Amino acid sequence: MSNRATPDAATQIEIYRRMALIKANDERSRKVIMNGRLVMPYYSPRGQEVIPSAISVNLTDEDYICTIYRGSHDQLAKGLPLKDLWAEVAGRTTGTCKGKGGPMHVTYPTKGIMVTTGIVGSTMPIANGLAWGSQLRGDGRVTVASFGDGAANIGAFHESLNLAAVWKLPVIFVCQNNEWGEHTAYDKTSNVKVADRAAAYGMPGVRVDGNDPFEMYAIASEAIARARAGEGPTLIEAMTYRFFGHVFGDADAYMDKARKEEAMANDPVPRFRAQLIESGIATEELLAEMEAAIEKDIDEAVEFALASDFPGVEELKRDVFAEEMA
Repeated sequence: MSNRATPDAATQIEIYRRMALIKANDERSRKVIMNGRLVMPYYSPRGQEVIPSAISVNLTDEDYICTIYRGSHDQLAKGLPLKDLWAEVAGRTTGTCKGKGGPMHVTYPTKGIMVTTGIVGSTMPIANGLAWGSQLRGDGRVTVASFGDGAANIGAFHESLNLAAVWKLPVIFVCQNNEWGEHTAYDKTSNVKVADRAAAYGMPGVRVDGNDPFEMYAIASEAIARARAGEGPTLIEAMTYRFFGHVFGDADAYMDKARKEEAMANDPVPRFRAQLIESGIATEELLAEMEAAIEKDIDEAVEFALASDFPGVEELKRDVFAEEMA
């Protein structure tokens, strides 16, 4: 790609802030579960911090995202407040969905977080609907649909890409290819790269190093600008690696030990941190202060959530049907 967009200094620091937030929040989530303070299903996004961080700095609050159950990194990068997130995963009334959605169903339209779904591949048709609405209104919004490599072989993937291409919808399909679809390696399920499938639908498809903030930013910037200009969708296959098992508690014995060690040794968060300091973009003091502030915010969010009330029994029948206004 010629004339690649490059993030300026302030944007690089902001990308890192979002990455650091995702990493710290993941570490705290696993700690809280292990300590028995909270019981919940948890799908760690550790190792995938760059992708949503580099994408989201190109988005506005009005732009939409649709993400999956392994989506706390997408949510935080898009601006979901920590207290709202923690209260929701803790099942409390102060959460984004009154504690009734839980960690697999977080929604926060104020920041354009329209759906978190537990159904593999379902972000794509939903994103098409949101993008079609934007197209009809002419509001300039774009929609990002995130999904894993395991979703690339189901019908919704092909149907969604086909429709989006035909209607030139302002949508970006982002496959966060962490090499594992639950417990199955991607190369055991397909002989082709996910990005190469875009050609069948007449849209751009690109495979990018999803752990490189500069590459990820450049590709996302181009795809988002293309969508806003009415030129249609793009398929991005962002290559990364899942540091842990499919779900918290998964012993991950099926994962190649050497490959996992290699990926963790190249952890994108400390690597980008060092790069910012070496290039003179940021100082150790600045980043340390930022990280301390993040830890403080997480402390407050966890305590807020655990001190909040659980929803009452009366909530079982609310938010199911429309209620008549008095």
